[in-house]
Amino acid sequence: MFDLRYHVASLAAVFLALIIGILVGVGISGKGFVSDSERSLFNQRIADLKSQLDSATLRGDGLARAQRAAQSFVADAYPALMDGRMTGQRVAVVFAGPEDGRTRSLVEQALGDAGGGSPLRTRALKLPIEPAALRHALAKRPALAVLATDRRIGDLGRRLGEELVSGGNSPLWQLLSDKLVEERSGNDVPPVDAVVVARTVTPQAGPTARFLAGFYTGLGAAGVPAVGVERSQSGSSAVTAFAKQDLSTVDDLDTEAGRLALVLLLGGAPSGQYGVRKTAKDGVLPQIPLAATGA
Repeated sequence: MFDLRYHVASLAAVFLALIIGILVGVGISGKGFVSDSERSLFNQRIADLKSQLDSATLRGDGLARAQRAAQSFVADAYPALMDGRMTGQRVAVVFAGPEDGRTRSLVEQALGDAGGGSPLRTRALKLPIEPAALRHALAKRPALAVLATDRRIGDLGRRLGEELVSGGNSPLWQLLSDKLVEERSGNDVPPVDAVVVARTVTPQAGPTARFLAGFYTGLGAAGVPAVGVERSQSGSSAVTAFAKQDLSTVDDLDTEAGRLALVLLLGGAPSGQYGVRKTAKDGVLPQIPLAATGA
């Protein structure tokens, strides 16, 4: 469980972010502006939440009440804030390690709640890697085989990350599929608009660590939003590893606030580390865009 004392400020951040998204009258419904009755209800809830946050003390019971109030507010505002944000967006999902069904389900829930479809493509990587096996698979393509060496293994990872996003008939992914891919689904060809990555193995070392660092860098350098995710109860956090390679992160995917943060980031909100842990240095939520999403 996370420390409630640490998150009084984070709860306030939820409150402030939602105020910004609501009071400026943005078209968060996907159909235009919120109605006067909806705005009045939201304003009343804002006032109630502000009162509870202002009166919260450092005692655990007061902080727990503030937390419940914030969670209730997010739950009530969630459908309107999510509606239509991922319509028509193509998203790739990749697991560094075996596919985790619960994490995939939560990502798909977030996309669906925001009007999006299933991920365009999904990959689960076999880890740890075996550089010798990768070199053997690339033996007939010497220019590619040189990437599967200890010195260049990070470059191999970066190129695979970039090509996962760009799509097309990637020779690297085709040649390495048997050695590198544990599970795959979806359409390989079209480029994607955003990518989600989750690590399901313990922290790696040696060539595998360098490969993953390059892979994350490639995802982040491909010109589309790239977000590392995990659940709030994850035992071994990958947030630091993702952040080192300039990926945005969400550490509470199993909450409505976390899924909202993911959708905002995939839609182009300011990058950063978001969630409920101490590594979430940018707060619970990114800034909610102030432009209408619908006509």
